[in-house]
Amino acid sequence: MPVLATLGRPTLRLAGVALILILTTAAAVLLNRRLGGWTLIAAFAIGTACAFAAGRMVGQADQKAALIVVLAGAAAMRLVLLFPEPTLSSDLYRYIWDGRVQAAGTNPYRFVPAATELASLRDPQIYPHINRADYAVTLYPPGAQMLFLAVTRVSESVVAMKLALLLFEAAGVAALIALLRRLGKPATDVAAYAWHPLPVWEIAGNGHVDGFMLAFLLLGLLFYLQGRTLVAGVLVTLGALIKPLAVLVLPVLWRAWDWRLPACVAATIALAYAPYLSVGWGVFGFVGGYVEEEGLASGNGLKLLWLLQQLTGPLRYGWVAYLAITMAGLGALALAIALRSDRTPQASMRSARWMLTAFLVLISPNYPWYFLVLVPFLALAPSAAAWVLTSASVLFYNAVPGDVLPPYEARITAFTVAVLMALAHDLWGEWRRGVPEVIGETT
Repeated sequence: MPVLATLGRPTLRLAGVALILILTTAAAVLLNRRLGGWTLIAAFAIGTACAFAAGRMVGQADQKAALIVVLAGAAAMRLVLLFPEPTLSSDLYRYIWDGRVQAAGTNPYRFVPAATELASLRDPQIYPHINRADYAVTLYPPGAQMLFLAVTRVSESVVAMKLALLLFEAAGVAALIALLRRLGKPATDVAAYAWHPLPVWEIAGNGHVDGFMLAFLLLGLLFYLQGRTLVAGVLVTLGALIKPLAVLVLPVLWRAWDWRLPACVAATIALAYAPYLSVGWGVFGFVGGYVEEEGLASGNGLKLLWLLQQLTGPLRYGWVAYLAITMAGLGALALAIALRSDRTPQASMRSARWMLTAFLVLISPNYPWYFLVLVPFLALAPSAAAWVLTSASVLFYNAVPGDVLPPYEARITAFTVAVLMALAHDLWGEWRRGVPEVIGETT
């Protein structure tokens, strides 16, 4: 009791919230397959509310004790999900397979898993769970492939791959805390990331490669704020060679007419791809097929365009115009960010958040884990749109057979409308401030 008394009521309340999150995560693991997606939606609602509330609670608590509570709670939630098999995605099995294929001396971009040339590598634990095994070579870039090889040389188990991802995520969290201090924010703001349900479920639960990417991205941003731009560029590029979304942060690092950063980026890409060039253009793997499969090439997977056409009916060449406007808009935003005159740490983090937000809203991925890249910015440069994008992405899960959920179209509509409302809120806030903080005053 004396020990508890020394913690203070705010810290004890924070510990109580952590306990709620741990119990909610454990309950969702047990009940999701039995009761369906509503269990996961409820878990995300509770988790998001607690992560948001923690940001208000930590300010009243002893900062050192509160940070310990936040990190301990985050670790416990991830431990709950470390040992169960992935239930919401099977991508992790492809990571292990790709590592195994490389260890056998075969280029992972050469054969689909079902190819007879790889028959000797099949086993009952990993191979049966690989998605697209009979028609798709690997989708993952060379940075990811090197990590797959390294991890599987230690162990080819699901738990080992998850644990490696969590170790990288821990490095990312350490970098995030250092970034917060650079920004003059309390380290306890890390709760917005550490307690958010999306990284808990997608890194610890499903073992997605984004855990590797986030570590490189956050370390890159930290080096950038320390004035080591070229090292930052290499680290962010390595992140993009694991998950390409990280490339969207590069405009934040670049100054106009500075050739050194583009040269470092190009050299990093060339060196990473070099070991895999024996397959020629096949080194890009299933990227083209994936773009087509997800409806991005035809426009069917673009949620804003889909919602517009629900109101107007089919638009002839609508997807062509949409993609052209989107690419032009993203290019203009990237250029404005690179040319900004306000290069303070705060403006840089806002710029990165806006670049990622714009891409995720306009391209609208179909899977929740694509929004992981935005979760650290809930601590670094929070916005309504970032909270909605990362939290409402739970509506895209549909992994339980026979699940009773609203139709996918209804969930897309609810998600898109909520995102647009949050985005309008953010843009109105920028307008009221007079000078848009998204990019600062441009030269």
